[in-house]
Amino acid sequence: MEKLTLDLTRFANGGWAVGRASRKRTVFVPYAIPGEKVRVGIVAEKKKYLYTRLLQVLKASPDRVEPRCPYFGVCGGCHFQHMRYERQLQAKREVTLDQLARIGNMKNAPVEPTLPNPTPWAYRWEIALSPTKEGGLGFWSPVEKRVIPIESCAIARPELLELLQDVDLDLPGLRKLTLRVGDDEALLAAVEVDGVEPPSLEADFPVSVTIVLPDRTAASLVGDNFTVQAVKGRDFRISPGCVFAPSPAGMELVVDTVLRYAALTGQETAVDAYSGVGTLTAFLAEQTAEVIAIEQNPDAVADTAVNLADCHNVSLYEGTVEEILPALDITCDVLVANPPKTGLSREATKQILGLRPSRIIYVSSDVATMARDGRNLNRAGYKLTEIQPVDLRPQTYHADLVGLWERD
Repeated sequence: MEKLTLDLTRFANGGWAVGRASRKRTVFVPYAIPGEKVRVGIVAEKKKYLYTRLLQVLKASPDRVEPRCPYFGVCGGCHFQHMRYERQLQAKREVTLDQLARIGNMKNAPVEPTLPNPTPWAYRWEIALSPTKEGGLGFWSPVEKRVIPIESCAIARPELLELLQDVDLDLPGLRKLTLRVGDDEALLAAVEVDGVEPPSLEADFPVSVTIVLPDRTAASLVGDNFTVQAVKGRDFRISPGCVFAPSPAGMELVVDTVLRYAALTGQETAVDAYSGVGTLTAFLAEQTAEVIAIEQNPDAVADTAVNLADCHNVSLYEGTVEEILPALDITCDVLVANPPKTGLSREATKQILGLRPSRIIYVSSDVATMARDGRNLNRAGYKLTEIQPVDLRPQTYHADLVGLWERD
C-alpha cells in the first residue's frame, strides 16, 4: 500500500477530510479533521482523486475526542464520533455551503448554523440488521466488506440492543431485520425475507412482528403492525416500510423551522408533497385553511388517515407527485417538498413550479440533491432566502436541511 503524509484543509460531503497530494490531486481521508497532519494509505486511485485509509494522526486537532463505540471506524454507521459535537455541527454547515456552491452555483448561500440535536447519543428508535456468515445479526462494514456482529451501538436506543440480545431467530431466507421501539416502549420486529414465508421468531417478552413485502407494504404476524412516535406532543403511527425521522427530538426542530418559513396566517392553501405519515401535514393543518397531502406509499397513506383523523382541512391523495399535481385544480400559497434522497424528478419540479406557490420549502436528507434542485428553483425565478441545517443524525456526516425559496 502506497503511503502519504499530508495536511488536511477542509471537509467534503460523505464525511471525508480533504488534503492535496502531488500533481494537485485531491485526497479524501475518513475519520480525520481539517487542520490535522496525517499518514494515510492509498486504497483507490483516480486521475484527479485519491481515496485513502487513515493510518496515523501525526498532529491532532483540538476537536479530536475518543469515540464512544468500539465498532467506530469499522461499522460504517457513524462517521464523526472522533470529533467534539460542536465541531460536527460546524462541519455540516461547511459541507452545505460547499455543495451549494459547487453543485447549485449558489456561492455564499444564506446557511444558518446547524441546530444541535437535544439527544446526540442513543437517539435512533429504529435499527436495521442483516444476517452474519457466523450466524446472528450485525451491521454492514464498508471496511471489512461484510456484515459484522455487534453487541452495542452508541446511537441506538438501549431497548433495541436489549431486544437484539433476547430475540431468537430462525434465519433461513432472512435478508434484513428492522427493530423499532415506540414512545410507549412497545417493541416491533420487521422481517424481510426471500419470498413471502416469514422465519419463526421467539422472544421472552412482548414484541410485535411484521413481514415487509417487496413493495414496502407490511403484513402483521404478531401484535400491532406499527409503532408510535410523538413529535411536539402529537402521536404518529408508523408502519414498517414507512419513512420517519431517525430522531423524533430532531424532527421537532424541522417542524419548527418549516412553520417559521411558511409564515402562515390561517388563510393559506398549502401542499405537502411526499407527506409520509403526515408529520408535517398535521402541523401545517393547524395554521392553514387547507392542506393537500400527497404520498405514494399506501401504508403511509393509511397511517396518515389515522394520524390526522382530527384534522378536517386536509385532502389526502395516494400516488406520486408527478401523477397527482397535474390532476389538481388549486391555488397554492405554500408548497412543502420532502422528497427521498434522490431529490425531485424533472417532472415533479415542473409540476411544482407550475403551481407558482409564493414560497417553496424544501426539506432534504441529501445536500447534493438539494443543491441540484435548488439551482433549478433559482433558474425558475425563485430566490433562496435561507437554509437551516438540522442535526437529525448526530455522529454521522448526514446533514438534514430545510430551505426556503420565495418567488421573485
